[in-house]
Amino acid sequence: MVELADTLKQQARQLGFAAVGIASAAGSERLRLRTAALERWLAAGHQADMAWMADPRRRAVEALLPGVRSVVAVGLPYWVDAARAPGSLKVARYGWGRDYHRVIDGRLRALGRWLESQVPDGAWRACVDSSPLLDKAWAEEAGLGWIGKHSNLISREHGSWLLIGHLLTTLELPADAPAVPACGACSTCLEACPTGAITEPFVVDARRCIAFHTIENRGPELPSAIADSLEGWVAGCDICQDVCPWNQKPFASSSDPDLQPRPWWLDLRAEEALGWSDEDWDDKLRASALRRIKPTMWRRNIRAATGLGSGEGAGAERSLADS
Repeated sequence: MVELADTLKQQARQLGFAAVGIASAAGSERLRLRTAALERWLAAGHQADMAWMADPRRRAVEALLPGVRSVVAVGLPYWVDAARAPGSLKVARYGWGRDYHRVIDGRLRALGRWLESQVPDGAWRACVDSSPLLDKAWAEEAGLGWIGKHSNLISREHGSWLLIGHLLTTLELPADAPAVPACGACSTCLEACPTGAITEPFVVDARRCIAFHTIENRGPELPSAIADSLEGWVAGCDICQDVCPWNQKPFASSSDPDLQPRPWWLDLRAEEALGWSDEDWDDKLRASALRRIKPTMWRRNIRAATGLGSGEGAGAERSLADS
């Protein structure tokens, strides 16, 4: 199986995955500690409205694929050497290109079909972060990187700019060594979060998180503590990653066509975007991971980030609708 595992990794790299590792589905003691940490996080209510985080399959990988023996973790570096125009609103880098769920899922399925062609009696399942899998813990287990204090996976080669996916298989492949944590005494991410969402190392309270509120909060208005701290962010937030020392070295810019930013992401202007109709938003967000943010939420986020009150924004939209 060593030769098969090596060839599998080569195939994964040909599909664009720069990081590939394998973990035994039995898991290590550290994985059990990560699972216990999830239980504490849920018990504290840190998941906010994300009820799907409590899916019991997240704590039992065999529930996703009966007979699973190995977990192949892959990483797609998404750093692109591009900058936002001065004064533009801010959108998290992971959302700049095509929907990473579709991109990674399609490539993982191609990898699974290749594996099936080599060993026809082996079953497999592709998983992206929309699957109820403890994905960052499994990526850590497979050696892709370690979970940082901001809860993102950090790779020595790619920093935390790494989108991850997993291929579960019933084949028993040789496992790689788990990653060794290297955050040390650094607390930069905790200190940089404007809302104090990283309440302690490795613990993010979604109820205080800008990324959660701009993407998942379905309310008509954002909480004032969030709205007052957006610092221009209207779709996700990269602050804890931007300040991370592991992200300060120069990275090679991805040339992957699926990860290149749509030009308007880099020059998003409040005045113009508030005038877009629902149909405009639908068209612009086609095949985007940020399609999860509905048009009314985009307008809410933009008004909050620019200091426009709900009444002023709503009036502007009514005027535009009447014209």
